[in-house]
Amino acid sequence: MTAANTCYLGVDVGLTATKAAAFDEAGHELAVVHARTPRTSVTAHRHDVDMAALADTVLSLLAEIGGKLAADGYAPAGIGVAAHGNGLYPVDAELRPVGPAIASSDSRAQHVVAAIPADGARRLARETGSIPWAAQPAVLLRWLRDAEPAAYAATRWALSCKDWVTAQLTGAPSADYSDASAFGLVGLDTRAYTPTALELVGLPAADLDRFPPPRRSDEVVGGLSAAVAARTGLPEGLPVIAGCMDCVAATLGAGGREVGDGTIIVGTWAINGVVVPARSPAPEVTLSAFMPDPATMLAMEVAPTSAANLDWLACAGVPHAQAGGVPAADLLREAAEVPPGAEGLLFLPFVNGAPEHPSASGTFLGLSSNHRRGHLARAVIEGVAQYHRVQLDRVLASGADVGDRPWRLAGGGARSAVWAQIFADVLGRPVRRQLTSELGARGVASLLPGALGHDVPPWTVDEADDLCVRPGPDRAAYLAHAEVFDRCLAGMSAVWSEVERYRTGGGSA
Repeated sequence: MTAANTCYLGVDVGLTATKAAAFDEAGHELAVVHARTPRTSVTAHRHDVDMAALADTVLSLLAEIGGKLAADGYAPAGIGVAAHGNGLYPVDAELRPVGPAIASSDSRAQHVVAAIPADGARRLARETGSIPWAAQPAVLLRWLRDAEPAAYAATRWALSCKDWVTAQLTGAPSADYSDASAFGLVGLDTRAYTPTALELVGLPAADLDRFPPPRRSDEVVGGLSAAVAARTGLPEGLPVIAGCMDCVAATLGAGGREVGDGTIIVGTWAINGVVVPARSPAPEVTLSAFMPDPATMLAMEVAPTSAANLDWLACAGVPHAQAGGVPAADLLREAAEVPPGAEGLLFLPFVNGAPEHPSASGTFLGLSSNHRRGHLARAVIEGVAQYHRVQLDRVLASGADVGDRPWRLAGGGARSAVWAQIFADVLGRPVRRQLTSELGARGVASLLPGALGHDVPPWTVDEADDLCVRPGPDRAAYLAHAEVFDRCLAGMSAVWSEVERYRTGGGSA
């Protein structure tokens, strides 16, 4: 190519991997680069992120993809960032980290949530559409005040992950409505920060000033700073929009925009969302986030109970200090050779816990000498699908109006034919696989043409029938599997609590 062609950059920071991708004016993926997110599991309940290392990772990826685009004759028109919601990225007035960030998979502050009265939690849910849980910024800010008062005092801005990255690109603090509402901090009717979430955890209303004023996801925050331009080779002043949380971005990338659209995202977190009108009363779900279209929001049941379990299995068979593991594709091929039900092996997918099961841990049940690695893999992907079903049942019971269209299936579960079929069989309804590799980056990048005033048709997704997977002959087997799964899940609370006491009280003996 000799003439520069316009493209749009999306960055997606997940708990496991960070990606940068470029898309042409029709939304087709041009290039993608990725690196591991610098997250550290300090303990089973403490998951930290090195903020400086994360910023360096993003800038390195932008430099890499910028070089690829320049070589191919493409010129980026703007950047949008998506990332995991909730967690806490605390910075001082100069936008410098006051310590490690706390990831959204962290549960160190569960005791703060446990102290919230039930009527207070219901009040927050009515007001904001989200319930209190351990990785919300308000909860973590209270933990910071108690455990690290110097860091709390130094915190000028309580940022989300994507807001930290955006601040590194532009030099300005910002927030958008999707993240801010998913924090449980924005009133559904007022669209303004409410002190209720702070009040419930014993923080002063003045702490709301630590959160930047929310903007529309497609609002331009600023231009790429000179220092970042020099580091990445991208143009100084390149527009950067406020962006959105990854659940919303991936839903947009998968084509979920209309009321009633349901999307299942099989990532580090299980995301089970439906687009609903943005008004109160909200459906009674764990999390609600405003969409870029102010008339809609995403009602979700979420938990860190999805593909991260397969990632764990992939790494479990290598020496402790060794990086990498068995390719997930190999595990999925082996799982395909095992019959439904994994010959009596059951897995409860809680290697990262879950907000609604505070003491839960990853659990195999029925393990015997005839089980091999393929059985383990089959049990893991079946357990992940069954817990998505549990969460989707809550969405269906919440008052959310789910349409009759096939639910969109995205992430690892969509890219694997065997896993997609398991999802259809477990859920008992058709799912349409979304095979675009970087839906989060695509979703946030899709906001750029409108934000920049470009006359570009809305991006669409492939709705081909051959991507639609319908329940098959194994549906009956998975109905029986679901009954056993649910009974085991209901009976595990005391066991997990006992194991947790042993882990925290007897581990140093």
